[in-house]
Amino acid sequence: MSTQLQSLQTLVVRQRIRMMVNQYEVHAAGPDGSEAGMVAFAQQKRMAFKEQVTLYTDDTKQQPVLGFKARKVMDLGSAYDVTDATGAPIGVFRKDFKRSLLRSTWIVEQPGLPAATGQERSQLVAILRRFAESLSWLPYHFDFVFEADQPAFSVVKKWGLRDRYVVTIHDPRLDRRMVIAMAVGLDALQGR
Repeated sequence: MSTQLQSLQTLVVRQRIRMMVNQYEVHAAGPDGSEAGMVAFAQQKRMAFKEQVTLYTDDTKQQPVLGFKARKVMDLGSAYDVTDATGAPIGVFRKDFKRSLLRSTWIVEQPGLPAATGQERSQLVAILRRFAESLSWLPYHFDFVFEADQPAFSVVKKWGLRDRYVVTIHDPRLDRRMVIAMAVGLDALQGR
């Protein structure tokens, strides 16, 4: 992983609107919060038999940076293995299905660090999104924390016509590739 990527504290993830695939651009954030240079580009086939997302350095899709793949085909609490460009493991993230019934909850595990648990910030928005289909567009925000509520990172969905997230990394030990994978996963996998 490049030291430049690891030094980033704020990222912007934006979904591109496409017919047969989900595409995401991941940018470094400028001082004013605008999108600076692209650090990753993701593509996910819709309705794939087994969820898999590959992230590349850019939208030419020539050089992979990382990827994540579901361990099982149809498992509501499936874990997703995150690997680097060579296929070496970086970590794992998974949805806590039981705790997610009323408020989506994800667990991120990176070797050498305690697990970080991310939960929707607003219980009200979580409930509205689940029980009123017409409100599924409401933005959701996740705060990931380590033990004793130490902040790890947050993912904030912004209002707009297309999905756009601001990712703030609070703990410098976090591998930015894990954070990017989880941020893309929140949009790509949230409805599952």
